[in-house]
Amino acid sequence: MLSSEEIIRTIEMLKNENLDVRTVTLGISLRDCVSSKAEELCSKIRAKIKRVAGEMVAVCDRISDKYGIPIVNKRLAVTPIAAVAEGLDRGEYITVARTLDQVAGEVGVNFIGGYSALVQKGFTTGDRNLIATLPAVLSSTAHICASVNVASTQAGINMDAVSLMGQAIKEISIATAEQDGFGCAKLVVFANMPEDNPFMAGAYLGYGEPEAVINVGVSGPGVVKRELERALQSGTKLTLGDLSEIIKKTSFRVTRVGELIAREVAELLGVSFGIVDLSLAPTPTVGDSVGEIIQCLGLTAIGVPGSTAALALLNDAVKKGGAFASSSVGGLSGAFIPVSEDLNLSEAVANGSLSLEKLEAMTAVCSVGLDMIAIPGDVDAGTIAAIIADEMAIGVFNHKTTAVRLIPVPGKGVGDKAVFGGLFGEAHIVEVRNVACSHAFVGFGGRIPAPITSIRN
Repeated sequence: MLSSEEIIRTIEMLKNENLDVRTVTLGISLRDCVSSKAEELCSKIRAKIKRVAGEMVAVCDRISDKYGIPIVNKRLAVTPIAAVAEGLDRGEYITVARTLDQVAGEVGVNFIGGYSALVQKGFTTGDRNLIATLPAVLSSTAHICASVNVASTQAGINMDAVSLMGQAIKEISIATAEQDGFGCAKLVVFANMPEDNPFMAGAYLGYGEPEAVINVGVSGPGVVKRELERALQSGTKLTLGDLSEIIKKTSFRVTRVGELIAREVAELLGVSFGIVDLSLAPTPTVGDSVGEIIQCLGLTAIGVPGSTAALALLNDAVKKGGAFASSSVGGLSGAFIPVSEDLNLSEAVANGSLSLEKLEAMTAVCSVGLDMIAIPGDVDAGTIAAIIADEMAIGVFNHKTTAVRLIPVPGKGVGDKAVFGGLFGEAHIVEVRNVACSHAFVGFGGRIPAPITSIRN
């Protein structure tokens, strides 16, 4: 039970410190929709999503009004389409994607995730068809988000898939050049992709998940920042251990709020409650930044020496507090560092304190990876693939989820800025050094074997 003091602090967090439920995501299995005929498959998909998710937005709005807690996004996640559409021709995958896009609009959600494939160990025909259609789908739909898992600790890194994803990102960027390559913001390349992640663009419904399930992503960088500022202004001498405790207790309260919302939404929709994702997901709003939390810990800017250690402290404290608050923690859970979505991070790139190399180092201790990073439009597909490979290696060899969401911005270079709008924000373009130096390595293809530590049985 929450004490009266904790309840009062939670109310203050809602009123003054940007606490919100970042997303309620309804996962829906499409495994019973499978058909070898595109028209029949699309008809079944449309009918099932409308039946299961038809009331979702209205229910979320009602719960939001009841508790006075903003629910920023309502989203859907479905079974990986590479499997659902396996028997179809390549062109019919685009038809399926457009059906998903249309029905997402009809039920009123922001995004639908699950245009996905899991290829960490190899490809089926469906996987190849899905990857080949990514540029067409992500440049012509409004709600579709895509993800491809190219590596895992058990399987290693599928370098052929990494190469294909480097090429796909390049083609999507060109196809959405008028939006600064925005289509790439809807695609994530993963190692160890979780089955219950509620956040886009990586959400999908895993094969071990229920028929329909509610997963919720809470947020609160502004809340954590304010709690740290309050403690530091008190005049009490504090150690980093003390600051970690403050973050942990704040994460506990935030998680409680998220689980309350998720359970009630699930009950009203008549579906299972899944997990609370604890991730601190920033926004472009001033005061709602992971970078500003790092500065509260005594660093002049994110990216300076000490930034990786500070992020590790933050990530660990968030996980400890959330895990104590709920027995249903999942997804990614920790701290995100999406450059365009965090005003402080974007400014750190602009002033030179935060580089691509430092971002990569920090991903070893945060929840995701190289996220929402704008790079020069002339960076070639082979170099993009090599960057992906480096990030996948961090995930595979450290038994954690890592991901890449790079956005080559056509016609722009270092010193320019890409503008995506809304929660996607804007980003100063990061320098990519040693372009075209890795082609021979990537060109070997095949699979980087799983590490010896993967043998656990």
